Amino acid sequence: MLGLVGSLMLVVGSLGVGWLPGSSPLRQNPLIIPMRFTTVGVVICVILLAVGGMLLVRSWLRLGQQIRDWASADAHRSVLRAIVLWGAPMYATIPLFSRDVYSYIAQGLVMVNGLDPYQDGVSSIEGFFQRGADQLWSESPPPYGPLFLWIEEGIVSLAGTNLELSVMLFRLASLVGILLCLWVVPKLARLHGVDPTRALWLSVANPLFLTNFIAAVHNDALMIGLAVAGIYATAVRRPILGILLVTASVGVKPITIVFLPFLGLMWAGRGASWPRRIGYCAITGLISLAVLALAGALNGLGFGWIGALSTTGNVWIWYAPVGMLGLAVATILNAFGLDGWGAASVVHLAGKLAGFAVVGWLFLVGNHEKLIRRAALALAAIVVFAPMIQGWYVVWLLPLLAATGMRDDWQVRTLFLITAFLMIYAITDQLDVFPYLNVDLNVARQLAALIGLGFTLYLIFLDPRTSRVFRKKYWDAGRTLTI
Repeated sequence: MLGLVGSLMLVVGSLGVGWLPGSSPLRQNPLIIPMRFTTVGVVICVILLAVGGMLLVRSWLRLGQQIRDWASADAHRSVLRAIVLWGAPMYATIPLFSRDVYSYIAQGLVMVNGLDPYQDGVSSIEGFFQRGADQLWSESPPPYGPLFLWIEEGIVSLAGTNLELSVMLFRLASLVGILLCLWVVPKLARLHGVDPTRALWLSVANPLFLTNFIAAVHNDALMIGLAVAGIYATAVRRPILGILLVTASVGVKPITIVFLPFLGLMWAGRGASWPRRIGYCAITGLISLAVLALAGALNGLGFGWIGALSTTGNVWIWYAPVGMLGLAVATILNAFGLDGWGAASVVHLAGKLAGFAVVGWLFLVGNHEKLIRRAALALAAIVVFAPMIQGWYVVWLLPLLAATGMRDDWQVRTLFLITAFLMIYAITDQLDVFPYLNVDLNVARQLAALIGLGFTLYLIFLDPRTSRVFRKKYWDAGRTLTI
């Protein structure tokens, strides 16, 4: 129930600081006006958003603590109830933590107008900025595959100029991915001898999963849902269906192409010779390539998405390990009058190449029984070694890592800390604050950061319930959580 309260606080907070386009009629709503266009209203909404997000983190931790027998029917019902109670209210929020959904709408308009989104940026649409799209996408091609472009076109064709209806329809598309994860994660967990209820708690019930895939409306929900469904289908000896599902995932966001070689290894079977493995990997790749080529022929855009993959290629962020290393190198070299940022770009490239090297190693080395775990770690390598890590990139990893086993030691504690950190970052970074108030964007961010950080420190050191989770002796004493 505390998590439900936190989710409802996000709903109310979104009225004041959620992403709302200039052309939205909601801006004239008498309920929203005092919350969005007055200093007091905005401060209240920032507080509600920050406290609500952190309450979800605490509720998630407490749910894991309170379940003593993960194998019981009561435990499974409790986790499912939490997912529904925490997630359902988020469908009523004004988009939070990201405005990518408005870029989806603008790209759909590009498609509806018969233009090529890989060649024509959303700035080709009249009044695109008033529709809420980030200026980053004004001339940038979308890094999405043909399936998601069709979804964008279909939703915009159906909703017309109604932005709110478009947002809800994109949330329904995300719901498909969430339901796939809800269905498949327990099945994958059973294949690996992992408790399915605990796997759901670690992944789908995780506040990052719910906020990024519902409140933020990221298309990554559909991408990862299709991918895990395809991996499961291949694992239970339905390889063609598995390849088609993962290819559909690639058709949403191409990053999941990393899974295709591992599907080939699964299809080849345990104990297969290397010629057989390579052969089945080649067949897997050809099937996927043929489907994507057909999709490109049908929409007339071909393989334009390949060139679009470089859209975010030069972006970095300070908390990504490679991004931080690049920043350190640039700072030191610039101090000596050298080309620090040029060197930083080399560091970023080296990080990406290291990620691909790890993927290659995981493909070549390891037990057949751990192929799904190896696939999960391959995707993790791409994420960890990238100079840019968004919160939803981490969420990509949760379903497969949870289903293949996360130990009750540093692994789970690390997930707790990452969840808290990324929640703080989300409630701090992505705020839509009306610029003509006494509280500007920086002050609002500082307020949210202070609340989030203070709440996290309370959870770790002072909360009589959750602080135990962060002590090693809590797990060494025989905690009943099972792998």
